[in-house]
Amino acid sequence: MKTIQQIKSELKPIHSDADYRAYLKVIDSLVDCAENSPEEELLELISIIVEDYETVHFAIEPLDPVEAIKLKMEENGLKKKDLVDYFGSASRVSEVLNRKRPLTLEMIRRIHKGLGISAATLLAS
Repeated sequence: MKTIQQIKSELKPIHSDADYRAYLKVIDSLVDCAENSPEEELLELISIIVEDYETVHFAIEPLDPVEAIKLKMEENGLKKKDLVDYFGSASRVSEVLNRKRPLTLEMIRRIHKGLGISAATLLAS
């Protein structure tokens, strides 16, 4: 088995799926390491490399506003009637969720404040 120093000296960017899987195995082996140890330092370094690779190769598209609202409804067990205060009426809730009416600035403000969905997400088109 390689030493921590050997692994550190061989660190490089991930260029293939095999590199990625190898780094994940190292992370798995170090995940329970002691705090402030050489192993923890190695874990941090490899995690940075893996995170960079994942950001490029497994990017998650941001939710559109309607999908973000639906997700928040599901997470919180909300029904359409629970959103009336944010939209103004039951018909507006249905229209927005069915993509027949856009969100207004006032709706965005209320939803952001009441449901905690980021304004940037609600403003995305």
